[in-house]
Amino acid sequence: MSAPALLPLAGRRLPALNLGASSFPHHRATLRLSEKFILLLILSAFITLCFGAFFFLPDSSKHKRFDLGLEDVLIPHVDTSKGGKHLGGFLIHGQGHDEHRHREEEERLRNKIRADHEKALEEAKEKLKKSRDEIQAEIQTEKNKVVQEMKKKDSKPLPPVPLPNLIGINSGEPADPDIREKRNKIKEMMKHAWDNYRQYGWGHNELKPIARKGHSTNIFGNSQMGATIVDALDTLYIMGLHDEFREGQEWIDKNLDFSVNSEVSVFEVNIRFIGGLLAAYYLSGQEVFKIKAVQLAGKLLPAFNTPTGIPWAMVNLKSGVGRNWGWASAGSSILAEFGTLHMEFVHLSYLTGDPVYYNKVMHIRKLLQKMDRPNGLYPNYLNPRTGRWGQHHTSVGGLGDSFYEYLLKAWLMSDKTDTEARKMYDDAIEAIEKHLIRKSNGGLTFIGEWKNGHLERKMGHLTCFAGGMFALGADGSRDDKAGHYLQLGAEIAHTCHESYDRTTLKLGPEAFKFDGGVEAVAVRQNEKYYILRPEVIETYWYMWRFTHDPKYRQWGWEATQAIDKYCRVSGGFSGVKDVYSSSPTYDDVQQSFFLAETLKVVWSFFFFPQLSGPRSAYFLKRKYE
Repeated sequence: MSAPALLPLAGRRLPALNLGASSFPHHRATLRLSEKFILLLILSAFITLCFGAFFFLPDSSKHKRFDLGLEDVLIPHVDTSKGGKHLGGFLIHGQGHDEHRHREEEERLRNKIRADHEKALEEAKEKLKKSRDEIQAEIQTEKNKVVQEMKKKDSKPLPPVPLPNLIGINSGEPADPDIREKRNKIKEMMKHAWDNYRQYGWGHNELKPIARKGHSTNIFGNSQMGATIVDALDTLYIMGLHDEFREGQEWIDKNLDFSVNSEVSVFEVNIRFIGGLLAAYYLSGQEVFKIKAVQLAGKLLPAFNTPTGIPWAMVNLKSGVGRNWGWASAGSSILAEFGTLHMEFVHLSYLTGDPVYYNKVMHIRKLLQKMDRPNGLYPNYLNPRTGRWGQHHTSVGGLGDSFYEYLLKAWLMSDKTDTEARKMYDDAIEAIEKHLIRKSNGGLTFIGEWKNGHLERKMGHLTCFAGGMFALGADGSRDDKAGHYLQLGAEIAHTCHESYDRTTLKLGPEAFKFDGGVEAVAVRQNEKYYILRPEVIETYWYMWRFTHDPKYRQWGWEATQAIDKYCRVSGGFSGVKDVYSSSPTYDDVQQSFFLAETLKVVWSFFFFPQLSGPRSAYFLKRKYE
C-alpha cells in the first residue's frame, strides 16, 4: 500500500539524484490537455471582464459637473452632437422636442440654484450687520413659531364625551356648626399649602416650604412641569376654591409642555399628571385638561416598546427612550408601577375612541394571567425583556400596593362587569391572606412581606391602605365573605391607628415592626419619618363610610390636627424626620400628594355624605407613592 501524498518529508522515499546530462528530461513541444483547459479558463475570464467593463461602467459623458460656489452638483447633460440617440435600448432624452425641453429644464435648474445661492449670500450679509441680541431674538422667534405649530398639530379635536353626573360637588354649607368648622379648617390648610406654593414654587414640581423655593425629584426628570398644580386641581375644585382652580388651569393651558428632553417616571407621571388632568376634566368639563392628558399619554406610549410589552419604569418624553431603575432586581419593572396604569388608560380610550391605550394595559393583564405565581403571590419584580419574575419579594405596601387596588377599582369602574379583574383580585387576596397576614403576640393584625420563602414581620405606612381596600372589596367577594373582609379591614385600621397612637407626634412612621415585644413601632431611624402620606387616613374614611362608626371620622380628624400642629411651617407643610421626637426636624418638602390626596381625604369626611364606593374611587384615590 503506497504512502499518502501528504506524509512529512522525512517519511517519503526519494530517489537518488543523478546530476549528469542524461538526468534532465527532454523539453516537450506540446501542452497537456489539462494545461490547455486551464489556459482557456483564464482567457475566458479575461474576455468576460473586458466586455463587462465596456458595457456596464457608467458613461461619464452623460453628466456635466459645474460649481456655483456651494458644492459640486451633478445635472443630466445632453450631448447635442449625438442628438439624444438610444443607448442599449433605453431612451436617454428622446429626439427633437424632448431634447429641447430638457435643455430648458437644465437651464432653469441652473438659474434657480444660482438665484438661491445669491439670496443666501445676501441674507448672510444682512445677518452680519445685526447685533448679537437682534440675532438671538430672531432665533427665539423662530423657535416659538415651531412650538406653536407643534401645539396646533397636537391639539386636534377629540370626540365629545358625556360628563358623569357627580353628586355633592356643590352641596353648599353643612347645617352642623361642628362639621362646618372642621371643613373651614381643612380648607384653610389647603389654602396655606397652595398659596405658599403659588408664591415660592409656582411652576416647579413641588415646594421646599422652609427654604421657600421650588423642589423636584428624579421622578420628574430635570423639567419644571408644575406637578403640584396638576395634582391639586380636583381638590381645589371640590373645596370650592375656584379662583385657585382657574389659576392652575391658566398655567396648564399656557405653560404645560411635554416636548421636553426629560426622563420621567411613567408611573408617577401617569397618576399625578394624567390622573390629575382627567379628574379635573370630569369635574369641570374644560377641554384643555382632556387635550393635555391625551398629549402626555402619547409621550408615554414608547415606554411599552419592550419585548414583552411590560413598560419601562422611565421614559424620555422627547426621544421615547426607556429604561428601568438600576436598583430594581436586575433591570426589572415594578408591579405597582406597570400595574397602576389601567384606570387612566381605559379612560383615555373612552375619551378618544382610540383603543391603543386600552390594549396596552389589557396586554399587561393577559401576560400576568399566563404566568406562574409562587404560592399564588405576585412578586414585585418582572423583567420586561425576558418576561420572567425577578426577586421573589411580595409586598402589599411599596412596590406592590396599587396593583391590587387597581384590579378592584377596574371592576368597580366597569359597573362590576370586568369579572376578569375581580377574579385576579380575589385570587391575589386569598394568597395574601394565607401567606402574609398574621396576628402579633399582642393581638394586632398585620400584613408582612414575603421574601424568598420567608415572612418579614414588618408593615409599611403604604400597606395601611389595604384596610380600606378590603372594606371596599367586601361586597362581591367569594363565598359570601363580605363580613369577613369588612372585619379584616377594621383590624388593619386598628393596627395602623396604633402605629400613630404609639408615637409622640400621633403621626405614623414609614414602617413598623412586630418582633418580640416591639409591636407597631419603628425600630430603625430611617423608618421613623412621616412625609404627609394619606394611606392610614384613607382607610379610616372607607371604614367610616361602610360601618358608620364615628370613631373612624374622629381618628381622621385627630390625624389632621397632628399634621396641622407638627407639620405646618410658615411656608407651607413639611414632612418630619422622627415621629417619636418631641422636637422633630423637618425634611423641607411639601409633597404634591399632600394637596392631591391627604387633604382631599380628610375633607371627604365632612363633604361626601352621599358618595362612596365606585363613584368615589376615581376622585378620592389616585395612588402616588
